[in-house]
Amino acid sequence: MGIEVVVEGLTKSFGTQTVWHDVTLTLPPGEVSVMLGPSGTGKTVFLKSVIGLLKPERGRVLVGGVDMVNSPERDIYEARKLFGLMFQDGALFGSMNLFDNIAFPLREHTRKKESEIRRIVMERIDMVGLLGSEGKLPGEISGGMRKRAGLARALVLDPQIILCDEPDSGLDPVRTSYLSQLLIDLNAQIDATMLIVTHNLDIAATVPDNMGMLFRRELVAFGPRELLLTSREPVVRQFLAGRRAGPIGMSEEKDEATLARERRDPADTATAPPRIVPQLEPSEGLPPRRAVQRRRARVLEMWDQLPPHAREAIKSGLTAVPVRGEPV
Repeated sequence: MGIEVVVEGLTKSFGTQTVWHDVTLTLPPGEVSVMLGPSGTGKTVFLKSVIGLLKPERGRVLVGGVDMVNSPERDIYEARKLFGLMFQDGALFGSMNLFDNIAFPLREHTRKKESEIRRIVMERIDMVGLLGSEGKLPGEISGGMRKRAGLARALVLDPQIILCDEPDSGLDPVRTSYLSQLLIDLNAQIDATMLIVTHNLDIAATVPDNMGMLFRRELVAFGPRELLLTSREPVVRQFLAGRRAGPIGMSEEKDEATLARERRDPADTATAPPRIVPQLEPSEGLPPRRAVQRRRARVLEMWDQLPPHAREAIKSGLTAVPVRGEPV
């Protein structure tokens, strides 16, 4: 099972520019979480801070008893082995075929025999649907295949935490749909904790157990997917609806005069109540996701802290679990 990631009071700046401050959240073990936000809000910076590739000025990231911000570098290096990281472009070596690209972490960080490496690599290649392509160079395959190869490489060290940086970048809607299903299928098979950084609304609507959103240098919210999908926060509703009207502007947040003008035009600001689509389930033949039952128990524990609209959405998805004695 994946392990819990606890983020406490994280603040990151570059020079005088604050990227975000006082970010606090917990990635539940074995669950799939998504971090949303407009371009330039520091989603990738957050992901790199979680794994210890960037050093925030304040706060902690606790992973298996190690603080990825403040612990000695040798401890951070060891804890980093718990992670698998999927980069936007796959980050493959252009001179290596897919097999050697995927085998690279095993050859670099373990003393396994080549026969064992081949078994592991071929299992991961099969897992992401690339059997038959292992001898090809990255330049000979499509962008979607490169992303799947990057994901296979992230899996070879059996990570307990998988971080995906905009896995949909550059993919058409059909390939994005396949990738979304692949992420759910992987979670069903390995039960790893997963954090996906994206601004893709289809992934946000169908993949995660939990959702968060960064905007104006803050974490707007983080919690069960229904909390954000039914949110009344203007910035969340604007982002999820993909509308121009709202706090998000083209370059940065809008000024108060623009927002006031939009508020005077009800037709421009009106948005339909969000429709929550069912979360993806594992493909036929795969085991059910173990995270589902854990999530149900966790959500019921926080029931009293959730707003009414989120409760109603959650109840509709918990048909097998009674809520505080009420029929569902």
